[in-house]
Formats: sequence, structure tokens, C-alpha cells
Amino acid sequence: MSKKILITGGAGFIAHHVIDKILSTTDWEIITLDRLDFSGNLNRLKEVVSAYPESEQKRVRVIHHDLKAELNPEISATIGKVDYISHLAAGSHVDRSITYPLEFVMDNVVGTAHILDYARKCDHLERFAYFSTDEVFGPAPEGVNYKENDRYNSTNPYSATKAGAEELVVAFENTYGLPSFITHTMNVFGERQNVEKYIPMVIKKVRDNETVTVHANSEKTVAGSRHYIHAEDVADALLFLYNYNISTMTADDTGAKCQKFNIVGKDEIDNLQLAEFIAKTQKKDLSYEMVDFHSQRPGHDLRYALDGSKMANMGWTPQSAFERLESTIKWTLDNERWLAI
Repeated sequence: MSKKILITGGAGFIAHHVIDKILSTTDWEIITLDRLDFSGNLNRLKEVVSAYPESEQKRVRVIHHDLKAELNPEISATIGKVDYISHLAAGSHVDRSITYPLEFVMDNVVGTAHILDYARKCDHLERFAYFSTDEVFGPAPEGVNYKENDRYNSTNPYSATKAGAEELVVAFENTYGLPSFITHTMNVFGERQNVEKYIPMVIKKVRDNETVTVHANSEKTVAGSRHYIHAEDVADALLFLYNYNISTMTADDTGAKCQKFNIVGKDEIDNLQLAEFIAKTQKKDLSYEMVDFHSQRPGHDLRYALDGSKMANMGWTPQSAFERLESTIKWTLDNERWLAI
């Protein structure tokens, strides 16, 4: 009998790539739970699902629900029995979290509590996966790459609510025995990403001969950097973890049972280097301006960095971001409707 997975936020950017990966590599049934707000776009889901034969399309069901409310018996019955849950739904816009922090508490903390409370009542649930972020660790000084259980230092309400939700996942495993794991992903890019994000924004500005803003240190000499990773690699990592016998892994030296995994891009790329690559791929000159990162964007950090050795030692590594970037840039330019605001 095939497995069934419940994915929250399935119409979101990362989640729709996860669904595409599951459709192409498994026979699983997929249920997505969505409220279809700013982040969710059913056109994403329709575009990837419609590429499959009709018989395969039937493996995907969409249920409308806002996780600020509990999953009542009617919603639970509509979902039915599930083997896996991947909780990807979240408010993720840092600037908006600074303006409306309580909105993010409701979405990311209360919403996670509701899906966890549903999950603990599921019979024979094999695994609950929570998608978190590198931002819970705060800024990474040069030469520092944070490991999974290093200390947290949230610098904005978005990352604080993700860290709070992580602790709920840990507590539900410790209290109820909910079989869980937590992932930290870094800056994810790929097809159908919202144009407010850095890579599609730069693609559009270069195409339109506009000036690209590059956030830098206070002296405007060093651009901010990230370990960029394609969404398909993130989806691949998730399936790797579902197929890995996590129950054989022991608690760390602190006694923490809930396993955490850093899903890290292969290459650390500074944002000026990235913009130059995007311009070169389009065969255009780059017009850019370096700006003081912290005064321009309070609550943001110049550098994030994670240590990916745990996943590498388990047998999983991502592809090079540069290889993925070139194809993403070309795809985006060929599908310009995804650059429309």
C-alpha cells in the first residue's frame, strides 16, 4: 500500500517543489493544507501537477484550512490516515514580521501548535518534519558555520517565531513521543519563486536595465553572503530523511532526542557575486549600488552560515548552486509571467 503525506502550505514556493519531487519519484498520495494567502499560489501547484498524466494528478488533493484554527474533526476526517507530515506553512517575510510581530506568532507558533496537536493524535504516524530556518542562529561571523544544536540568537520576530515553533516540536517528541525531526534550510531559490525574493528580483532588474541594490557592511565594501540552495535539492533532502532510519540515531551529548538537520547549499555566494552571475547569464552589464545593510534593513543579518557535515556524513549532499542558477535564470526568463508583480 502506498504512503500518504500531508504537506502544509503545499501551494507555497518550497512545498510545491516537494510535491513535484514526490510525484516524480514515489507512488505516495499527497494532501496539501493551504489557506492561500500572499505566500500560497495554486497556480504553482497546478503548473507542476498538470505536467503529469491524469492518473498521477489524482494523487494530489488540496484542502483549504488556516492553521490559526485547530484541525476540527471534519477537517481531520477529510484528511484521513497519513503516514508522514511535512509542516512547511509559515509566515516568512522578515520585514513584515518586524512591522506585525504578533501576526507571525499566530502563524508560526500557534499554527505549529495546531498541526502538532493534530499529529500527536494520528495513529501510526511514521514521521513529523518541521521546516525551520538558518536565521534562528542569527548572524554568523566570518569563519563560523553553525551546527544543528548550537545556540540560537534570533534577530527578528520571524526567526524568533520559527525558533519557538522548533521548541514545540521538541516538546511534543519529549512529551508525547511524536516521531519528529527539524530541518534548517538556507536561502532557497528556484522556479516560480515570488519576485520579492533576491534572485528573481535581480533577474527582473537586470532584464529591465535597472539598478540592483546589494546589501553590504557599514563601509559598503563587503556584500552579504548566503549558502544558496535550489528548492529541488531541499525536496531531495526531505525524501532522503524520510527514507533514512532516524530512529537509530542517538541523542547528542546534551541529551536532545529530536534530531535536527542542516540542509545547506554547496557554495557560499556573496550577493554581488550572485548578481554578477545573473547579469552574465543574461549577457548584460550589471548596474548596482552597495548600501549599508544594517541601517537599510534592521533585523536582517549580513551573513548566515550553517555546517552541512551531518547530512554529508549520512550520505546526502546538494548540487552546486551555480549549475542550478543558470537553468533557473533561463527558465524564469522563458516564463516571465512569474516575474509579474
